[in-house]
Amino acid sequence: MMILSMFFFLAFMLLMYLNLNIFLEFELLKLNSSMINMIFYFDWMSTLFISFVFFISSMIMLYSYDYMASDSYKKRFIYLVMLFILSMFFLIVSPNLISMLLGWDGLGLVSYCLVIYYPNMKSSMAGYITFLTNRLGDSFLLVSIFWMLNMSSWNFLLFQESGKMLVISFLIILACMTKSAQIPFSSWLPAAMAAPTPVSSLVHSSTLVTAGIYFLIRYEILIPLKIKNLFLLLGLLTMMLASLSANYEFDLKKIIALSTLSQLGFMMSILMMGNKSFAFFHLLIHALFKALMFMCAGAMIHNFLENQDIRFLGSMFIYMPMTSTLFILSNFSLCGIPFFSGFYSKDLIVEFSLITSNFFYILIYYLSVGLTVSYTIRLLKMMMMKNFNFFSSYFIIKEEYLMTLSMIMMYVFMIFSGISMSWLTINIPSYIFMPMINKILVLTMILSGYYFGNELYKLMNNNINYGVMLDHLINLPLLSLSFNLYFLKMSKLIFLNFDQGWLEFYGNKNLSFCVYNYSINLVTPKNNLILFLVFLLSWIFIIYV
Repeated sequence: MMILSMFFFLAFMLLMYLNLNIFLEFELLKLNSSMINMIFYFDWMSTLFISFVFFISSMIMLYSYDYMASDSYKKRFIYLVMLFILSMFFLIVSPNLISMLLGWDGLGLVSYCLVIYYPNMKSSMAGYITFLTNRLGDSFLLVSIFWMLNMSSWNFLLFQESGKMLVISFLIILACMTKSAQIPFSSWLPAAMAAPTPVSSLVHSSTLVTAGIYFLIRYEILIPLKIKNLFLLLGLLTMMLASLSANYEFDLKKIIALSTLSQLGFMMSILMMGNKSFAFFHLLIHALFKALMFMCAGAMIHNFLENQDIRFLGSMFIYMPMTSTLFILSNFSLCGIPFFSGFYSKDLIVEFSLITSNFFYILIYYLSVGLTVSYTIRLLKMMMMKNFNFFSSYFIIKEEYLMTLSMIMMYVFMIFSGISMSWLTINIPSYIFMPMINKILVLTMILSGYYFGNELYKLMNNNINYGVMLDHLINLPLLSLSFNLYFLKMSKLIFLNFDQGWLEFYGNKNLSFCVYNYSINLVTPKNNLILFLVFLLSWIFIIYV
């Protein structure tokens, strides 16, 4: 897989240098004037993203060799991950909604199989939420496919922004919002942490959750301006809500998942502002440092007997120095500390947000930067500095060779990707000239993030109900489950009263009963030879006379 990553990176360099696009089209079926085609579209953006996906996947497969060594179904796990990567490949290279549906549905189905990988009730419930939310997005995508039948083509590269595309754009954005867990479809993302940690590292970095953002980046030119403002607001609210919730969470994997949710809102908002090159740049950088964060967290959880509560993790820097160092550096990249890889994309986007005249949008951007630093410092403080309560079973800590090697390789690629990707993905150098007070405002929010996080932590202790509400994403999981529960109860009622009730009695059961009775009446004359002969002669007489 590493070889494939290098191949597609070289293809990216060649296509960008020659300014070429490769378009492969295979006709599968012709429906009246509409052709159902399988299309593969390779340009610099798709080949670069495929290269990143394959590189991260290769590191995670190497990491999984040690992490899943004691698992009884290791081969099944490998097959599922390979199917997951293949589905992502089809989604990336398909500009056609029909062919893209293969990768889109593949991601949803395989992700469900990976979330319920461990046979317990928690994984089953998490898989249930994930599956239903993704199926809702699939329904939006199917309706948009039916709607595009009026245009005799499903290739969105052939269209331009117009009034006819308003409904289609709205449906496609809703489908992408379910895949990228934007409000109000955010509850499935933290629940998906029930999957094995290598899967979480892959899902939350470069595959499932980024699929919606990537598709919107390709589709952005067709989105009308009148609906961009609505989804810009939803992206900002997602970013703010996830950052606040992460300050009250104690589950290590859920904290990182909420940071992923915050960054997805960050990318959605800048995309709806009309700058897709910045969104794609941050998408690539975020994939690297988020994969590294999950890999480091998985190594810690693996050595601490699968404990994910940060209140029982401590002194990690003493017992796992290499993993802790990489974890701290990846968190610095998340915060946008100057000259780390995340700084080159995050600082650029936050400064670009000042072009809007809406003070509310600017306020949310800068508050989210401060909140990101606050939950990061809180996490590092609890895991690196405090004691771990002397749990005797924790003194079996060992840094596995292959796990550490994969994390080091990921970090080396991450640290050089920041400035290099800014040169490659942003064709025109972006320089934003502003007053000094605005320029240092981002750094001021970073420095004040630690103090702000401590104040929020005190607020949780003073008002426990407020903290619990934020800990549960302002009850979005409850709303999602209640909404689904209403339809499930209604379907159960219909099933019992109609399918197993009236329709069962007056349908197949009553019909079979009538057929049985008539067959008995027909069988009875056969036992009486005289009656049989009388019936036979009567029929002969009727037919021939």
